[in-house]
Amino acid sequence: MKDVNLLINNNVNVKKSLEIFENMQTYDEILLEFLNTVDDKISKIKTYKEIGDMANYAIQSHSLKSDARTFGFEKLAEIAYQHEMAGKANDIYFVTEHFDEFMKEAMFISNLVKQYFGKTPVTVSNNQTQVNNITNNTILVVDDSTIIVSYIEKMLGKEYNVKIANDGEEALNIIKNDSDNIVAMLLDLNMPNVDGYQVLEYFKETNLFKKIPVAIITGEDSKDSINKVFKYPITDVLAKPFNESRIKEIINKMLNFK
Repeated sequence: MKDVNLLINNNVNVKKSLEIFENMQTYDEILLEFLNTVDDKISKIKTYKEIGDMANYAIQSHSLKSDARTFGFEKLAEIAYQHEMAGKANDIYFVTEHFDEFMKEAMFISNLVKQYFGKTPVTVSNNQTQVNNITNNTILVVDDSTIIVSYIEKMLGKEYNVKIANDGEEALNIIKNDSDNIVAMLLDLNMPNVDGYQVLEYFKETNLFKKIPVAIITGEDSKDSINKVFKYPITDVLAKPFNESRIKEIINKMLNFK
């Protein structure tokens, strides 16, 4: 049986996370998604560090930082943020000097969550929400974080058909083949392959903003990054971490805009 005190006693800020998830049942369901993906994410961070690919190292560190913030793993979030910034600055010296600390904290959190659930990760099917859809309207969610997309799908899946793209390339393929059914798009900025800015440029070039309202999902809170996205005719910015009411507020705003 799960005991939340295990997390609290190990300095996990569960109370703050419940401002997002609102109850422990939802927290646990999405935390299980984190458990199923965190080791793969850590492995990718190690690989990008070893081959010196600082651009993708920064993207994966950013993704781990966002997950850590969402679940109240504040120490891991801060360390991951430092490595995200170092990756963006191509500061290989900082990455090398502090990499062991980063991995130690990441593995500590991975093992803590495994202990909390008392079992090995299991695959969680995303098909359930598809059965309960009551509308043909499609919300396209573009984010490389399985935690983010699982949470959004859980919140919106009973009212909308939710389609997932893990990077900008997948998103553009979906849009080119099914744009008539997409009524709104939630778009992350920092993704591998094709990023969010490239998707925004495609929308600008093809005049798609009038057809599909776009809201940005981002963990970036700098004035420069916010000003940059508002150069495009987006509807709003959904800052990570966010809760159910904020997601639905954004969706309603986009649908009313359309």
